[in-house]
Amino acid sequence: MDIRSSLREGLISGIINVFVILLGLTTLVGTLVQEWFDLSSPTLGAWVLLLAVSAWGGARAGRLHLKESAMATLLAGLVAGIAHGLLVGLSLFAISTLNEAGAQLRQWLIQLTPQAIEMLTFSLSPLAAAVVSFLLLAAVSLVAALLVLVSNRYHWRESLRGSTTATTDRIKNAAAYQQVTDSRYTKGIALALFAAMVLAAPLLLNRYWNYTLGTVGIYVMLGLGLNIVVGFAGLLDLGYVAFFAIGAYTVALLTGPEPHGIMLNFWLALPAGVLVAAISGILLGIPVLRMRGDYLAIVTLGFGEIIRILSKSDVLTSFSGGPRGVRDIGGPVLFGLNVSSGMHYMYLILFGIALVAFVTQRLQYSRTGRAWMAMREDEDVAEAMGVYTLKYKLLAFAIGAAFAGLGGGIYASRNQFVGPEDFTLLVSINVLCLVIIGGMGSIPGVIVGALVLKGLPELLRELDAYRMLVFGALLIFMMIVRPEGLWPSKRRRMELHEQEDIPIEYQTAVD
Repeated sequence: MDIRSSLREGLISGIINVFVILLGLTTLVGTLVQEWFDLSSPTLGAWVLLLAVSAWGGARAGRLHLKESAMATLLAGLVAGIAHGLLVGLSLFAISTLNEAGAQLRQWLIQLTPQAIEMLTFSLSPLAAAVVSFLLLAAVSLVAALLVLVSNRYHWRESLRGSTTATTDRIKNAAAYQQVTDSRYTKGIALALFAAMVLAAPLLLNRYWNYTLGTVGIYVMLGLGLNIVVGFAGLLDLGYVAFFAIGAYTVALLTGPEPHGIMLNFWLALPAGVLVAAISGILLGIPVLRMRGDYLAIVTLGFGEIIRILSKSDVLTSFSGGPRGVRDIGGPVLFGLNVSSGMHYMYLILFGIALVAFVTQRLQYSRTGRAWMAMREDEDVAEAMGVYTLKYKLLAFAIGAAFAGLGGGIYASRNQFVGPEDFTLLVSINVLCLVIIGGMGSIPGVIVGALVLKGLPELLRELDAYRMLVFGALLIFMMIVRPEGLWPSKRRRMELHEQEDIPIEYQTAVD
């Protein structure tokens, strides 16, 4: 048996539980379970979460050794549980010891209240709490491996999958289902119902949720633009926020009363912002055409910082507002009516998402999209096969920048203010994270990634201080467990799971 794989699974699940404890998710889940089931203490709910993560690690470790003996499977679960229990037990020992010594842990981790620590340690001494947590987590991991073994022995998974497939087949073969699916109006009706639901949502939501979901929508546009550059063309751009800033400042300077007093109509300023951002993308692409990988990432990172520093510079105060930014930015006016409420901006953002997604989808399956994906796989081979890589690189930069400029223009008009602090490196990191976590090269993946990384923090406002910690942990988790993303494209899934589709006999022969 390969002990290292079992240790790895145990340490991964243990690290996840340590993050769960430090971020205060145990307190949050424990409180919810206490309210739902009218319990006297949140301890049960908190430990259900920790034990579930331990069971997940033990099941993964056991599944890796199913082809070996039953003893190897159980031993793998036990090893993973021991590693997991030691890591979490030592962490709880350290936390409770520091708490008893009077250390102010909430200065760094605001969720580690004395009540939360008491809940996690069962009100025991540090050593006793560490031993109890170690035994609990190790036992649950072993039980999870045992369940995996029993499930494999009696083919529970296959039976469940078979019954599910049989039920699905019966539904698909039903006359009513066939009649509905064969109708040429079915797809149109489904799209019409979905569109009606989306269009009705801003009317039903309050001002807060329209603003929050509008922010998510702006990041969807940014993610779709960066997805072209990174996901399709394979060009690592860490300065994407620069195009977001250029689009925002263009609209702000053209529609705001200061510093130039141009006061241009929003519907004319927004295309101008998109055009200026696209031209900036081309200008950035020209000097970096021959760069790849880390070198390209560093150059684009520098470009983003240059734009931010210039916007913050006192030298350009008379032109761009300097550190004070630009205020009183003009909003959209339609047929003489001021349509600048949160609900109206939500509709504008939805239209922008639909436009960007349509263009992205058409590009993905076009000759240009195939050229981008060939460049992403191997630029030298693509060039040898006749792909003019310089042209397609510039095109990727220009289109990605244009989408960012569109999002920036809407962002500036909605907030009626833009300043240098709105366009830090963190924005580029956020957009890159949602593309990676959602699934590179996938339009639905970008939407899911934006909802996870921008929507969930609004639901969990208590964890907002740990945003970067959560981003880092989530990226590590995704790279290990699901590197293709939450909703990957079909091509990306095949690339990362190619070996799983090859018969075992052939893999053995090759090895």
